[in-house]
Amino acid sequence: MSYMLVVKQVGNSKAFTEEENRVAAERMERMMRFGASLQARGIFLAGDSLRTDAEGIRVERRDGKLSFSDGPFTESKEIIGGFFLVDVKTREEALELATQCPAAEWSTVEVRQCGPCYEP
Repeated sequence: MSYMLVVKQVGNSKAFTEEENRVAAERMERMMRFGASLQARGIFLAGDSLRTDAEGIRVERRDGKLSFSDGPFTESKEIIGGFFLVDVKTREEALELATQCPAAEWSTVEVRQCGPCYEP
């Protein structure tokens, strides 16, 4: 079964200080090692970081009318910072991986099983 470990973090549009950049680089290195460990175990399907919401754009279609909204999205308190898509046998295995994810120390790691968005 495929599960996505979604890294949700507090949005931040301000420039980082030198110290914050150092901490961010250390965290990224830890996340890269975590991804490599998933790959070595043969359960890694995909994963990546996402750029800030300031660079995003939202697309909506309501009543046939398209609208586009450029970021940053002020109503967002959390943003999705990245994800790992893994292939494991059980939900419990996916939860165990989430507990091992370094981002759980400074963000929230949400575990979601992949599947149809609508099941009759």
